[in-house]
This record gives sequence, structure tokens and C-alpha cells, in this order.
Amino acid sequence: MTQFLREESSPLTSSGLDLATFGQRLRHLRRARGLTLAELGERVGRAPSALSLLENGRREPKLSLIETLAGALSVPAAELLRHQPPSRRAQLEIAIEEAQHDPLYQALGLPHLRPGARVPSDVLEHVVALYTELRRQHTRPTATPEEARLANAELRAAMRERDNYFEPIERAAAAALDAAGYRGGALSQGTLLGIVTHHGFTVRYVSDLPRSARSVTDLRHQRIYLKQEPIGAHSPRTILLQTLGHFVLGHDVPGDFADFLRQRVEANYFAAAVLMPERSAVPFLAEAKEARELSVEDLRDVYSVSYEMAAHRFTNLATHHLGLPCHFVKNDEGGIIYKAYENDGLVLPADEATGAIEGQRMCRKWSGRQVFASADPFSPYFQYSDTPSGTYFCVAHVDPGRERGFAITLGTPYEHSRWFRGRETTRRNVSRCPDEDCCQRPPAALAGRWEGMAWPSARAHSHILSALPTGSFPGVDDTDVYEFLDRYEGE
Repeated sequence: MTQFLREESSPLTSSGLDLATFGQRLRHLRRARGLTLAELGERVGRAPSALSLLENGRREPKLSLIETLAGALSVPAAELLRHQPPSRRAQLEIAIEEAQHDPLYQALGLPHLRPGARVPSDVLEHVVALYTELRRQHTRPTATPEEARLANAELRAAMRERDNYFEPIERAAAAALDAAGYRGGALSQGTLLGIVTHHGFTVRYVSDLPRSARSVTDLRHQRIYLKQEPIGAHSPRTILLQTLGHFVLGHDVPGDFADFLRQRVEANYFAAAVLMPERSAVPFLAEAKEARELSVEDLRDVYSVSYEMAAHRFTNLATHHLGLPCHFVKNDEGGIIYKAYENDGLVLPADEATGAIEGQRMCRKWSGRQVFASADPFSPYFQYSDTPSGTYFCVAHVDPGRERGFAITLGTPYEHSRWFRGRETTRRNVSRCPDEDCCQRPPAALAGRWEGMAWPSARAHSHILSALPTGSFPGVDDTDVYEFLDRYEGE
């Protein structure tokens, strides 16, 4: 596993003093006074080697020494403590040193460049400019929206080819459970921490986790930081296991968006396979099938997971172990699809150029849209849907969120509905999509009354229209993460 966090200590002290800038200012003022290190050392009662460490930003000075140095150089102490480098040359030297601590620069395999007095300033300017461009290229948008949609489509095709069952990840999850002494049932907190400890990590709950991250892992100290949830809230077990999954599965820093997406799917799979172990979930589902009582809500309740995770885990196991093809869709109230999977022949709305379904709008007649209008959208909503590709039995449920709810739909072809609870429903809708007369155009009578007399202001779907976030881990602010780790470095 590549460690991408810096191995060196931060140049900022706990008091906020930038050691590199302080050292540059000290050297600049000493030379301006025509003093050697030995001469200044004699004035302040310090060895030249000790002052050299200060000038090179490798030692933190005590406040009393700063005041003594300021007196010896005939300047206020504030002059030594200013945050700005004393000159452009000093600024370049600091930038060169900081660049060479960056793993991106170190990956070039270049020998260390010491920006001594004999190195011309224009050479430093060139090196800093090249490093700046290297960082810019590295942190450019990971993919255009079109490339991201294509990566999603390719990944979904790979999942369909495997029936969404990944045997190597199932084995990794089983090994983790065995190492922690798992015996069955819902995963206890003790077993969860046993899994984490077995893999060499500890867990810390904090209140100031960077907003852009769900978790932060300090690879130097093998410590996973998670957000401290309010008293009474569920422990973020899923996020912890998703984070651990990256290391158990041997992931490295993503090379591109497709790699990032694949890793995220694999880590999510690992978390679900630990929380709903194959060895116990498959017999549970097989027994429910025999009784013709298959249901997502039972899987959710037995293993204490979210409805979405239970539905997605069902797709991992249903085809491979039970012979049931199925589909899964997550959409908002407006019908915009956020996630989907199918191996049962259902034709999902897709982008013609890339085949991507994310951001497409599902038919109004499908259960994922109908559930929002039901009397109780937070209970299972059963429906048969007649579509151009066949008839499907579906159960939809609105998973409430902090800001808004999403509908989670699990469906299967009509002939397999006999194994599911809710199959006796009388709800039935006919969908002719992608025929525009199905639901994409308003009824003729309604359009006749209002066409030309309405002017709506559209709400843009920012996740579809905006450029993708930058960086190896899209959407994560590296500065926030590194500053966070600095705060907890000494604890």
C-alpha cells in the first residue's frame, strides 16, 4: 500500500510558527549584518551548529532565544516572526524545500537539491515553475463528466457480467471475520473493533473531521479518524469498514476516476460482506425463499444496516446463490437516478453516447417514482410494472436522509415474484418509456390549457452539470486533511 502522507514533520509548530520562514529571516538578517554563524553564536551564547539548525528550519526556537537573537541583530522580535519571506530568493528556497517533501516530487526519483548560494535564482525559478505545473497536472479534474459517465457504464457492465458477485472480496471479508472470532448474527461493536485491530489500525472519533471527507486515515500511526456522532446515534460502522476495506483489498492511490470508482465499489462491497456475512446471509435468504417471504426489510433488520445497503447486498447474493436475476435503483423524488444495477433485462434510461444511467430520469410509472406519492413512503411499496422489456415485480422504499430522502428499489422479473413478500399487491402500472408519449410529454388536454402560459425557473442538478472535483480522491480537500492530521499528530 503506497503511503501518500508526508513522512516528515510539519514545518508549522504548535504555536503556528513557520520554521522555514523563520530560518530564512534569521539567515537574511544575519548576512545583512555581515555576521558569520560563529560570530552570531558568540553574541547569543549558542553553538554555530545550533544556529544552523534554526536557519534550516529543523529546530523550533524558544521565545527567550528569539528575543536574544533579535537583540543581537538590532531588530524587534516581530521582525523575526513575520510570516513573509524576507526576499524573492528566500521565497524560492522555501518553495524548493517544501516541494521536495511532496511525495509527488519524490516519485520522480531526483537527487535532493540544496538551494545554496551557488545555485542561481533563475534556476530556482524554473524548478519551482515546473513543480507548480506538475501539481496542477496532478490535481486537474479527474475526469470530464462524459468520461465519468463512461467509467460508470463500464463498471456497471463488469458488475453485470459477474452477477454483482465478487468472490475474492467475499473471501477477504470472511477472513477478517474469522480473525476477529465472529460467530454469527449482527456484527457487534467488539467484533468490529477486533477486525480493525487485527489489521493494525486504531479508531479515533473526533468532532472536527474535514467536511470533504467521510474518514481520514493517518498511515504513519495506523489511525482511522471518524466523525463523533451525537449521543444515541448509530456508530458509523459502515464508513469504518469501507475505509478499512481499501487497505484489506490492497488499494493504492487511484490513478484515474475509473480506478477511484472501482476502488469505492470494492470497499463498499467489503463493508457489506462483513456486516452481512455470506455464510449466514445466504442460509437466511434461502430459508426466506423457501417460505416465499423474501424481503429487503428483514435483511435490514436482522443485520442492523440501512435499507440501501441491504438491498444492494441482496443483489450480491441473489443471482449467484438463489438463481434470482434482479435490479437495484436509487433515485430522488424527481426521478433522477444516482445508482443502478440490473442483470434481469430491465432497460434503464441511458445516455446514448456513453450508456451511462447516472443523471437520467426514470419513468413516472415506475415504483421508484410512485412511492413518493404513497400514503406511507417509508414503508415497503409493492408494484408490478409492465415495460417494453417485460413485467417486473418491484418493492420501493424511501430511505430518509438528513436533507432529503432517496427511493431504493429492488425488482425482479414477474416469474420470480412468487418468492417475495408483497407479491399479492394489486398495484400495476404500464410504462412505455422511452416512448415520449408515456410520461415525458404532458397529456394533450393539460398542455392545451397551459402551453405558452407557464414560465418555470429550473432547478439545476449540480452533480450532473458541474465539472468533477479535482485530486486523486475527488472532492476531498487535501489541505484540510493534512491540517487535520497535524492537529492530532502528537496525541
